[in-house]
Amino acid sequence: MNKEDVEKLLNEKLEDGEHISPVLPKGIKNYLIDIDGTICDDIPNEEPERMATAQVYPDALKTLNKWFEEGHVIYFFTSRTEDHRKTTEDWLNRHGFKYHGMVMGKPRGGNYHWIDNHLVKATRYNGKFTDLIDKEVTIQVFDDGKHD
Repeated sequence: MNKEDVEKLLNEKLEDGEHISPVLPKGIKNYLIDIDGTICDDIPNEEPERMATAQVYPDALKTLNKWFEEGHVIYFFTSRTEDHRKTTEDWLNRHGFKYHGMVMGKPRGGNYHWIDNHLVKATRYNGKFTDLIDKEVTIQVFDDGKHD
């Protein structure tokens, strides 16, 4: 599935007779995946010469390609800059990653808290900012083999 096919998957959505942001069909996920320290060695932007030789995490390659084949949308969301795009694309392609695109320039430093009007496996914005509260929820995590 290429980028154009992904666009065809998006379902038109109306609210009060007006178009709003389209949504993917039920069961199809938009995966935004970090690169450094997530699918390969953790390499800082200050050492770009190492990006071309980073060691791939085999489980990441296998899992992401499986998700791609299942019809999910795979985008890499990385703190690497536009200057690193060609090296990064070459590396992803050389290792056989299947993906739809890449978003460069993610803020660095971690501690991310994503607020959006679409469902996100983090915090969902519903039109009102308040103090964040603790709430018990069930989330999906990678199976680490430790089950309580």
